[in-house]
Amino acid sequence: MSIVKKDALSDSLVLRPETHLPRWDSMLEDASQAPTILIIDDIELNRRLLKAMLKTASYRILEASRPSVALEILDREKVDLVVVDLVMPEMSGPDFCHRLKSDRKTQLIPILMTTSVQGTENEVAGIESGADEFLIKPLQPAVARTRIRAMLRNKALTDSLEEAETILFALAQSVEHRDKYTGQHCERLTIYSLALGQALGLSRLDLLALYRGSYLHDIGKIGIPDSILFKRGLLTEEEWQTMRQHTVRGEEICKPMKTLAPVLPIIRSHHERWDGTGYPDGLRGEDIPLLARIMQVADIYDALTTARPYKPAFSHSHALEIMAEEGRRGWRDPELVPLFAEVSQQTPETDSMQQSLDNMRRELEK
Repeated sequence: MSIVKKDALSDSLVLRPETHLPRWDSMLEDASQAPTILIIDDIELNRRLLKAMLKTASYRILEASRPSVALEILDREKVDLVVVDLVMPEMSGPDFCHRLKSDRKTQLIPILMTTSVQGTENEVAGIESGADEFLIKPLQPAVARTRIRAMLRNKALTDSLEEAETILFALAQSVEHRDKYTGQHCERLTIYSLALGQALGLSRLDLLALYRGSYLHDIGKIGIPDSILFKRGLLTEEEWQTMRQHTVRGEEICKPMKTLAPVLPIIRSHHERWDGTGYPDGLRGEDIPLLARIMQVADIYDALTTARPYKPAFSHSHALEIMAEEGRRGWRDPELVPLFAEVSQQTPETDSMQQSLDNMRRELEK
């Protein structure tokens, strides 16, 4: 697992792997943390033999004689590894794998497929269906134990990455919750940026980056003092320099997570300007990453249409007029602003926003 620490050199939050956490092997000694293995085989003897092979470690073993029973178990239990036979009643092993890998809740569970049917075509079918490993019966105890231990070790690493991402998103939302004037800011940003991204025909991976960037773009503000972040008057030059650092700090926070690599340009560059007068790098025109330009347009629109201590909430039409004027000044992408004006006519009202957001989330997570 990764934890959040304070970096003494940059005075910014970064994710660092904790070196003193227990290894997966030592966790097996704690029954409450023991990995859970689900064995699915319609022949009781096969299940009993595999259980006997795994007695040397403190695994929590669950059994199912049919796929339907296994699915019920998976619905209510946290399972770390599935061992499934190639040939079963109700549905085949490959069909069962397809079912698990197509479900967001179970797609990261490693699957070991076993069979007594010889033939490379069976192994190919099993691997293509989503199985992570394939073993021929009769199982060799040492081989089965080694494969299972390796698969559980990889699962533990996957869980750690998911936990680290969860921490990051929690931090990002804590930034939003610090300011009572920006409630649901990230949710609105998601709606606006994805609508613009879809209008541009972006790939699913780019849309997913926009989705994540909507929540993480201002995560660097967690290191900005409240006295600066919520100051009602104009910032001094020194305070403004501190505020500008939130883009760089945000990038530093998320950089260790390889899965967030597509989001880093959004975090760093969403305050750049088309004419090169933005920050932190003074990028100009199309040198500014497209996803950052999209996020900027969505962010500006939301800022204009939301009440703040220093301004009222502007109407939709007034906000678009201001954005068009800023486009003429050379601050914004001259093509994205008019496109957003067109797209924003179809964005959902606040009362249906959450439903639209849930639909988008499900679509992106497929």
